[in-house]
Amino acid sequence: MKEIKAIVRPSHLHKIRDAFRQLPGFPGMNISFVEGCSAHPGIEHRDTLKEELTDFTKKIRIEIVAPDEMLTDILFIIHTQAHTGHMGDGVLWVTEVQEFRRLCVQVNSD
Repeated sequence: MKEIKAIVRPSHLHKIRDAFRQLPGFPGMNISFVEGCSAHPGIEHRDTLKEELTDFTKKIRIEIVAPDEMLTDILFIIHTQAHTGHMGDGVLWVTEVQEFRRLCVQVNSD
């Protein structure tokens, strides 16, 4: 299992979600509203004047836990749907999941 996290522009969330809905077996995702700043101040593409005048821009964090065999498809969807070629498009990373359990499934206490 892999945990995939991405920080993307809010305006791209609907395209990413719509593409995931077309992916057979997609396990679902969680999102959070976050704010962040670039490592290169002044270079990042800003969507509004308010963002231009502040240090932090609003972003969406996407979190997905998925089987290893879905990793390539999920990364492709996020990258193709969130990419504009401008600074501030976001970041994407993957970590190994040691254990995964759904809380709705009963667990034996043996």
